Amino acid sequence: MNSTSVESRELTQSQAINEAIRQEMQRDSSVIILGEDVAGAAGRAHLGLVDAWGGALRATRGLIQEFGPDRVIDTPIAEMGFVGAAVGAAMTGLRPIVEVMFVDLIGVCYDQIINQAAKMHYMMGGQTALPLVIRTAFGSRGDKRTYGGGAAAQHSQTLYSVLAHVPGLKVVVPSTAYNAKGLLISAIRDDGPVVVMEHKFLGFAAKGDVPRDSYTYPIGKAEIVRRGKDVTLCGIGRMTHICLEAADRLAADNISAEVVDVLTLAPLDEETILESVRRTHRLVVVDEDHPVASMARDIAAIAADKAFDWLDAPVKTVTAPNTPVPFAAVLEAEYVPNAEKVVAAVRTQLG
Repeated sequence: MNSTSVESRELTQSQAINEAIRQEMQRDSSVIILGEDVAGAAGRAHLGLVDAWGGALRATRGLIQEFGPDRVIDTPIAEMGFVGAAVGAAMTGLRPIVEVMFVDLIGVCYDQIINQAAKMHYMMGGQTALPLVIRTAFGSRGDKRTYGGGAAAQHSQTLYSVLAHVPGLKVVVPSTAYNAKGLLISAIRDDGPVVVMEHKFLGFAAKGDVPRDSYTYPIGKAEIVRRGKDVTLCGIGRMTHICLEAADRLAADNISAEVVDVLTLAPLDEETILESVRRTHRLVVVDEDHPVASMARDIAAIAADKAFDWLDAPVKTVTAPNTPVPFAAVLEAEYVPNAEKVVAAVRTQLG
């Protein structure tokens, strides 16, 4: 992690993302941002309108006033069109940040992402860089007391596995305000396409100390956020916080859980995960996605293949069920993995 700042203050994850975009746009005039509502009120300052919104998580709020409509571009509701435009802009030397409001809408522009953005560098024999960032929000409400949620099956999915599956794409999932800012800056400076997956219910809830200065966080590196010796809990995005909560509960019974925050799904930091498993001899992977062809099962398979001799129990996965996300708050809360389910999985391993 590359930071020279000694001064920090508490920001939400959305504020940290906003700051990352602002600092990179100040640093590099080739950075632009486009998407639905990213300017807020279409950036029509001459009409007396202000940026009351600023994207799905208000992470682009205020940028239109500083950088103007040539660099902060509100688009029609046409993901295939504006993602395609961003791919073309990246090929011509710009560094576009394109916001696809919710990951559920990836289906509308999937061809532009997997057949154009992900493959262009290879198809052109390495002669064309494609410095594109796709920001998108994902996830369900995991607690019926949490504000929001109730967006139903078409606006509450996770779907990062279908992006991590594609060679040529990098996929990162921040979990805190600090790593959100650093990962986004790294993504903007990367010369290839990077998808930044932002959990809807961390945007305003994940608060932490964030340096004022610009800094990067390495893409492709997981982080051990809690040391332990009896079991490894592997979390993605908001599920890392669920793992930490489960670790606290297990500690009350003298069970020491190590927590690994995956952070980057592609390229996956297999070695950090495997090193942890070799120390603890058990693994529980916690993934908000449904189980079929999921990151949870991919990580479990890697552990079974490469750390089998160190495992004292079968790998467990804790995921959402293989159903669409329900609308009702009480069902949505039950749908998402929680600390109780993680603790139960560990207790099964320990017998």
